Amino acid sequence: MSQTIETVGALFDLDRHGHRLAVVTPDGTELSYRDLADRVSEVVDELGPDRRLLYVTAKNDLDSLVTYLAGLQGGHVVLLAADDSLRTVYDPEMVHDLHPDLALLLSTSGSTGSPKLVRLSMANLRANAESIAKYLDIRDTDRASATLPMHYCYGLSVINSNLLSGAGLLLSHKSVVDSEFWTEFHRHGGTSLHGVPYTFELLDELGFDQMDLPSLRYITQAGGRLEPAEVRRYANLGKQRGWRFFVMYGQTEATARMAYLPPELAVENSAAVGVPIPGGSFDLAEDGELIYRGPNVMLGYAENPADLALGRTVDALPTGDIARRDETGLYEIVGRKSRFAKMFGLRIDLRNIEKLLADNGFQAAGTASGDSLAIAIIEEDSERAHEIVHARTGLPPSSIQVVQVERFPRLPNGKIDYQAIGGMATDRSVRERTVREAFARVLGRRDIADDASFVSLGGDSLSHVRMSIELERVLGRAPHGWHTMPVKRLETLRQGRHVGGTVETDILLRALAIILIVGTHVGLFAIMGGAHVLLVIAGWSFARFTLSHDRPSGTLLRSATRIAVPSMLWITYRLFVSDNVTLANVFLVNNYLAVGSQVYWFVEVLVQTLLLLAIVFAIPGVAQFERRHRFGFAATGLCAALGLLVLLESNRLFPEWGFTTHGVLWFFMLGWLAQRATTGVRKGVVLGVSLLLIPDFLVDPVRAIVVIGGVLTLLVVQRLTVPKLLARLVAVLAGASLYVYLTHYAVYLTLLPFLPPFPVVVITLAVGIVAWRIAEWVRCGWRRSGAYTS
Repeated sequence: MSQTIETVGALFDLDRHGHRLAVVTPDGTELSYRDLADRVSEVVDELGPDRRLLYVTAKNDLDSLVTYLAGLQGGHVVLLAADDSLRTVYDPEMVHDLHPDLALLLSTSGSTGSPKLVRLSMANLRANAESIAKYLDIRDTDRASATLPMHYCYGLSVINSNLLSGAGLLLSHKSVVDSEFWTEFHRHGGTSLHGVPYTFELLDELGFDQMDLPSLRYITQAGGRLEPAEVRRYANLGKQRGWRFFVMYGQTEATARMAYLPPELAVENSAAVGVPIPGGSFDLAEDGELIYRGPNVMLGYAENPADLALGRTVDALPTGDIARRDETGLYEIVGRKSRFAKMFGLRIDLRNIEKLLADNGFQAAGTASGDSLAIAIIEEDSERAHEIVHARTGLPPSSIQVVQVERFPRLPNGKIDYQAIGGMATDRSVRERTVREAFARVLGRRDIADDASFVSLGGDSLSHVRMSIELERVLGRAPHGWHTMPVKRLETLRQGRHVGGTVETDILLRALAIILIVGTHVGLFAIMGGAHVLLVIAGWSFARFTLSHDRPSGTLLRSATRIAVPSMLWITYRLFVSDNVTLANVFLVNNYLAVGSQVYWFVEVLVQTLLLLAIVFAIPGVAQFERRHRFGFAATGLCAALGLLVLLESNRLFPEWGFTTHGVLWFFMLGWLAQRATTGVRKGVVLGVSLLLIPDFLVDPVRAIVVIGGVLTLLVVQRLTVPKLLARLVAVLAGASLYVYLTHYAVYLTLLPFLPPFPVVVITLAVGIVAWRIAEWVRCGWRRSGAYTS
């Protein structure tokens, strides 16, 4: 008891950072470090000099932060809790015998309601905060997003390490899916994001890969295992966008962190937890259990108030994880020694789950895999068992699967076969086959790996429409950003049945554009501009899909081939049955030679554009440069396209320049730029450019309104909810748009002498759809036979 009690002043030294920004509260109030120090001092005085247990029901707000800091500075023992459930055991009104080294009490890894707490000293807090600040390179100019719960060791470590470094904290109650969160993040120049695996699911739904975050320096992930494919995806995204991605591993018993994966190693070592943090070390026990040592290892556990008087009872921390170390020194977790599971950032004790159900009249056995909890019960009321587990754990209902069995499956030694329960309690295997079959049907692949995505399998703007149809059928709704999600991730996202369906805006516009083209040519109405809308959508889709590939040039060549081959085959047929089709049409160059019909000019422009871009992106370094300057690169491309148009047409080299690639390339570039406009200012720039250029180029007011309306819709609406049948029809029309465009001239000219315009339009669209289905069947069969590889 003679030891000197270390206080927060020795850890954070708030006054030292003076007038630097310390905290932005959820309501937008800004406090400097001096302001924060003054508030902490006031609460220290209110708490008084007598050392006691301070119970803090922590929220991500200023009062909780100040109380926490004041408790430490005043030499008290702070118990950070999510709610008041522990007050009956650790009554702050009682006098407790408190060990002089004890500074902080936390529940273990998100568990609630259990009296078992982790005892931490000030030395633990300082050591871990310093270590984290060192390997993350936290600077006093940083602005860290603090959205994780303060009572959760991961959330608290963000606070401690940033305050230690003199950085600013952006306290928030908002989720990353809330627009207000991003408004504040942009306003204050947020430099770091921190999340558990579920956070990254939300980011994917939000379309994070398309967001423009110029101030972001790094992202950290902890709180459970993130799938290796997701690690690779975010690590690659960080490389493209200029921020670093840190995978971290830790436990509350180590004050937070024990290991981190250096960002530069993440892509090639995506299953690893990395190396020990500075000051820490790992050993492997004979049974493979990972043992951690370091100055951040807890004093020990407290299971009742009497334990608060204990000193250090733990020197090394058996993590309970089975691990291996590779030849480069990186550690990988390969299993659990005990029956705990990490799900959505929470540590779930499977034995406690079984006991909970037993207390409610159920014989139960549970297991977990990833973020799925599988429970077998002998009794029949599975819905009640589901409700009990959901209420106690707080896990998402969709992650809890309960199945009724007559008897538990057993291993030969008589023990419960938990692996069999996992297989019985989930229909995931069905979903796996279904999602994989969807990919196989659309992309013509036999084997679909867990970490494969639509983009990595060679998907492009042509196949994405059909793929979205399939995912709507399988998952209920195709999630935002599905084209870059691994198959295994998509398999977990099946939603309930919906009366309505959703359709992405570019798909809807593609369907409407082809209807406008056919309807206008047939004479049902006179609304032009559909082809130019299709060019804008082509540029949008190019930026969204093709530029997601590591090597865009190869994907561009494949896309050009997928358009050129069926087009050339069809036009060759037309060469023999029509007197206005020439070899220039067949080779898709008539838009420049003007010796045959100009009815295929759109296809000619599109193929020529893709080939031109394939050459540009084959130049070393261009793809990497585009990833670093996405909006600027597209804006430069638009200016170049406009400059080329002005240069060539000032000499009137091509009388029919409206059909040439250089004449309309800027529409494609405008769509590209619109897709890269991820902020309100940039969207405004794109709309302004559209209003300035499109009416002058197209002259006809109706045509200009159609194209401007298309650009505006792409900018402001991501997807629409429509009746399911209509969503399917729209998607089919969009997918068949190329084939409708190719065949419609021959079809409607044949039918118009015999039928009114409306049925001619319907039949013409139907013929194009049939042609598309046949072409897709041939293409996928060809790929499955091995005749075609991507």
